Amino acid sequence: MGLRTLWALVVCAAVVGCSSGGGLPPAATQNSTDGGDYAYLIGAGDQLQVFVWGNPEVSGAVTVRPDGRITTALVEDLPAAGQTPSELARALEAKLKAYIRDPKVTVTVTGFVGPYAEQVRVIGEAANPRAIPYRHNMTLLDVLIEVGGLTPYAAGNRARLVRVEADGQRSFNLRLDDLLRDGDIAANVDVKPGDVIIVPEAWF
Repeated sequence: MGLRTLWALVVCAAVVGCSSGGGLPPAATQNSTDGGDYAYLIGAGDQLQVFVWGNPEVSGAVTVRPDGRITTALVEDLPAAGQTPSELARALEAKLKAYIRDPKVTVTVTGFVGPYAEQVRVIGEAANPRAIPYRHNMTLLDVLIEVGGLTPYAAGNRARLVRVEADGQRSFNLRLDDLLRDGDIAANVDVKPGDVIIVPEAWF
């Protein structure tokens, strides 16, 4: 997501552009062990461990480059971003067949960044505003812990969550003060890939 897109989301939420969805229902996945349909997609900056069975000389750690590709001992410039680890393993096997008989490859993600489109972004009066890799069953409280909570100047109960859905962008009310200061767990909501959380400054 580029700066223009992010700025458009901010303006949309703060002014008039988004449809408002009011408040979101409380988080329903806090204690869930169900894997659901979510599958992690590799992103630029991810750290990967590539293991080729019986061939340690072509196994090893690789980093996904900013262009979304990886280079291993025998395979150069292979697209990795946007694929699951299993899909990338099958792509490596197809390439390695030219050098190794019936290669068996396992790809493990050891350092997570994820696709930019799936990162959760927090802007405004957070202690450490930044983009966070999405994790399955992530909630608003998880995000706030990641960014270190709010600054003393935050208007937490006027925060907004902007989400892109099939029918366009929607903006939802958040109650961050109620969640963090009052411990109102009903103010905790589920977060989805690509969400943008906007924390405005309080009016004094």
